[in-house]
Amino acid sequence: MSVRILALVGSLRAGSHNRQLAEAAVKHAPAGVDIALHEGLAEIPFYNEDVDVEGGVPAAAAQLREAAAAADALLLFTPEYNGTIPAVLKNAIDWLSRPFGAGAIGGKPVVVVGTAFGQYGGVWAQEEARKAVGIAGGKVVEDLKLAIPGSVTRFAETHPADDTEVAEQLAEVLNRLHALVDGEKAAA
Repeated sequence: MSVRILALVGSLRAGSHNRQLAEAAVKHAPAGVDIALHEGLAEIPFYNEDVDVEGGVPAAAAQLREAAAAADALLLFTPEYNGTIPAVLKNAIDWLSRPFGAGAIGGKPVVVVGTAFGQYGGVWAQEEARKAVGIAGGKVVEDLKLAIPGSVTRFAETHPADDTEVAEQLAEVLNRLHALVDGEKAAA
């Protein structure tokens, strides 16, 4: 079965290594996996219940919700900013968590991966993202993890898509996510 995965990148920087990692995932997606790299997180205002009302939801937030609702699973790519999750990714999770009890990620499998300059590859930010997603109603896939350390040096001259080890690790994550979603679809 075909699996639709929505990818969200927690960095807005044009040369972001996490964006490059997401591009590598798109390039190396196995057959039957369609990854949509969501654009526009920078245009979504900070979550505010006063504007999250029928007829008042900002267009960029509505588009994010629609994209998540149409996906079978989500794949989050997070850098680590000061030991935690970037505000842009947390804001996206906040918008996807509402309306309370019926958010666009409710019950959907969510995998969090990433790369960072530090020696642990951003594991603190990934754990914070998993926590936020779980509280927001997403079904965090705890046993699918990928934290690539030393991003600044490792990807200084090599795009992650051209790094054989990274490509293999991404393929493993995507194959396992594909199998998980297929299993859920077959059981439904």
